Amino acid sequence: MTTMLVKNARILVTMDDHRREIPNGGLFIRNGFIEKVGNSNNLPDNADDILDLTDHIVLPGLINTHHHFYQTLTRVIPEAQNVNLFHWLKTLYPIWAKLTPKDIRVSAKTALCELALSGCTTASDHLYIFPNGSKLDDEILAAKEVGLRLHASRGSMSLGESKGGLPPDSVVEDEDYILRDSQRLIEKYHDINPGSYTQIVLAPCSPFSVSPDLMRRSASLAREYNVHLHTHLAETKDEEEFCIDKFGFRPVAYMEELGWIGDDVWFAHSVHVNDEEVALYAKTGCGVAHCPSANMRLASGIAPIIEMIDSGVKVGIGVDGSASNDGSNLLEEVRRTMLLSRVRAGNLGASQSGGESPDIMTARQALEIATRGGASLLGRSDIGSLEIGKAADFFAINLNRIEYAGAIHDPVAAVVFCSPVKADFTVVGGNLIVKDGMMQTVDMQRLIIEHNNCARRLLA
Repeated sequence: MTTMLVKNARILVTMDDHRREIPNGGLFIRNGFIEKVGNSNNLPDNADDILDLTDHIVLPGLINTHHHFYQTLTRVIPEAQNVNLFHWLKTLYPIWAKLTPKDIRVSAKTALCELALSGCTTASDHLYIFPNGSKLDDEILAAKEVGLRLHASRGSMSLGESKGGLPPDSVVEDEDYILRDSQRLIEKYHDINPGSYTQIVLAPCSPFSVSPDLMRRSASLAREYNVHLHTHLAETKDEEEFCIDKFGFRPVAYMEELGWIGDDVWFAHSVHVNDEEVALYAKTGCGVAHCPSANMRLASGIAPIIEMIDSGVKVGIGVDGSASNDGSNLLEEVRRTMLLSRVRAGNLGASQSGGESPDIMTARQALEIATRGGASLLGRSDIGSLEIGKAADFFAINLNRIEYAGAIHDPVAAVVFCSPVKADFTVVGGNLIVKDGMMQTVDMQRLIIEHNNCARRLLA
């Protein structure tokens, strides 16, 4: 039995059903779960560990709903800097074909550390390329070392160039093997207990890299084991044209044809969707992982996030691949979610009266998408807010820093409006992952050297 007392936070943002923001807030934690939440004066005086967060703001841990950890190894490749998605993929596939199990482990640790330092406590990663003996197990073990919760997506590519797909044949897998390995991973790692650290997701990569049969069989297997489904969808105009030319459907209609619609499915991006498709998402419970930086970086467009939320669609935030971002800072994505939504609102002629408009996303809405929204997308009721009975996942930022000078009027909004900063503390299940802005579970200098050596080898 272990306990932790968190006390004296200038403000504690609960994101509970009442959206309480508690001055002088705190938490009492037992065995990784929240037992009490409220004003520090009303909490127990003692615990095994006491964390005095005077002058800090405390928020629920951010939840990353779409990433590709391995891409930290191929950031800012010159030939891929100024091209759209399809050309970007064509440039990078041959490099990724050189990945080894060590590369997967090292890149996963690198991405997870960067996420933890940005206040993230749970991450969903989409690994869809497995060359040279690489396995999803490699990143699962890395996540256990770092200490973050992981929704590990067993991605796949089976439709190579010779069969009309986009990826080269050298990086695709046999479909029967993909399904056998998916079943193995579910049976070995998938944990549905409250506070679980590892869950498995089945995630064929995209409509242009797998066959219709693999999509259908993956959905059937996932539903047999009650695990979630994930894929890229409606990211670019090129994808839309590909689906219409090859399958005779727009991307969303193609998913509906394959049985990939339901409350156990979430899609990355969904930039190019119309009102009817948004309504279908809302009606059936499909979710969307919004990835603002990657959509800007690859000139893909702006997803209609406010329209989705207003329609009742589940929405979370993802950093996407660290070669299409090129980073893993989730707090930065929260800010860009808000700002990019406002760009879209302006383009659509939102109210310019100076008052609030339904089309203008607020800072608190953006934080809610990254916490409660992410938990809903992943199908979890044990994370996403700071409430009694939920996992003790949170991060804290010291408000006495230059980035917040003058932002004393609304510290909660300042976390989003002002320049993104590193978390001073990140706690997962009552365990300190970041303390005083430093990783506690990983030797960062050693990791950076190891990571850069792996990256050099890939480009040799």
